[in-house]
Amino acid sequence: MGKRVAVILGSPDSGSFCRALADEYVSAAEKAGHEIRYFRLGEIDFDPVLRHGYNQRQSLEPGLQEVQDAITWAEHLVLVYPVWWGSMPAIMKGMFDRIFLPGYAFKYRKNSQLWDKLLKGRSAHVIMTMDTPPWYFRLVYRNPANHQIRKTILEFTGFKPVNITTLGPVRYASEARRKSWLERVTGFAGRL
Repeated sequence: MGKRVAVILGSPDSGSFCRALADEYVSAAEKAGHEIRYFRLGEIDFDPVLRHGYNQRQSLEPGLQEVQDAITWAEHLVLVYPVWWGSMPAIMKGMFDRIFLPGYAFKYRKNSQLWDKLLKGRSAHVIMTMDTPPWYFRLVYRNPANHQIRKTILEFTGFKPVNITTLGPVRYASEARRKSWLERVTGFAGRL
């Protein structure tokens, strides 16, 4: 029996290698019998800025509401995006700022520093590309993008397990190397 999977492409560039990876994942997952809801953030019209923080509700635009509904519906979340300046693109961060709000993704406990994780029962796979060699990103920079998405966003709200695949360096990768990464993504979707 297939899983319910939400796939979110966090690159605003529709011609990017991340787009090819996300498209490949969606195609392979559908062939494997999974039900997919696929979103390309660069094609959704929304304000990525949480204008008033948590002090005032900001209505979700229709496209952003669809993304939130898909995350609620999904058993598994797949995020595909490039690492820019050690983190995710602004459009991806803006999506999290706008959707993962108190009362939806988490809930602070009264008179406590603790919180309830409201998105429990879901797993996630993050596929990141970068121009930095992954070994250098890990040893020298200490994986800041990995810690941000795993610890301070997904696990904070209840996703578990959170698997991360880092592909790179992309900038000088040969066609054969890119093809091998696409085949890896096909394998991920087939093994859900």
